[in-house]
Amino acid sequence: MKIGLANDHRGYHTKTKIARYLEKKGYQIVDYGSFSEEMVDYPDYAFALGEAVVKKEVDYGIILCGTGIGVSIACNKVKGVRCAKVDSVRQAKLTRQDNDANVLALDGTTNLLRIFDIIDTFLKTDYSNIERYNTRIQKIKDYEKTHKRNKTKEELEKIGKEKENES
Repeated sequence: MKIGLANDHRGYHTKTKIARYLEKKGYQIVDYGSFSEEMVDYPDYAFALGEAVVKKEVDYGIILCGTGIGVSIACNKVKGVRCAKVDSVRQAKLTRQDNDANVLALDGTTNLLRIFDIIDTFLKTDYSNIERYNTRIQKIKDYEKTHKRNKTKEELEKIGKEKENES
């Protein structure tokens, strides 16, 4: 299984420990940054990870910041991402089982052993495929189809270049 990891500056050290832990368990890791404690803007990394999950470049994503809240908000802006900010093993199990979450957002300051338990539960729990949950997820997908999303940085840059070429 291939796992995408991403973080902001406040989640960097915890992410490196998670990467080693998962590699020892046989998971393939793709690191989407950041790559140091230098201050960065978390949406850049959340969008990159979210896009990778949606494009099936990785099976699941795990993202960290100082609280897990900012990165979860940003990840959920990517159409097709179901990112859950999780603080317990119970939440990890239920978000996979009931919501088919594909990205796990964590508080980078949480105890490492607790994080490992949360991650193990998230990755081992299958989606239940129960009708009521399928209906709810389908409503989210339908909403995403009928409502416009903001353009990505790459799309905006492409539009800008096209306008420059027209001039």
